[in-house]
Amino acid sequence: MDEYLNFRRLITPSLVQIVFWLGLVFILIIGLGTMFTWSFWQGLAMLVLGPLVLRIYCEIVIVLFRINNTLTDMLDLQRETVARPVAPPPIV
Repeated sequence: MDEYLNFRRLITPSLVQIVFWLGLVFILIIGLGTMFTWSFWQGLAMLVLGPLVLRIYCEIVIVLFRINNTLTDMLDLQRETVARPVAPPPIV
């Protein structure tokens, strides 16, 4: 719980999946509604391109969070290396 309160662990990557599925349902409803009330071809374009654009957007958000995690891991490793005393070379 302390990791969440101190923002060491992020909840947004988990929420991206929920946003994707809700967005997919929304695109399906809007696409079908457009198809039967406004223009068949525009609705079909929404049904084909909408999920693709939504997926690309969600993947970009997830990649940004993975970059953040990787940079955080690298910083932690660097801090461990600096904090660890280096043994002097052996005298021959």
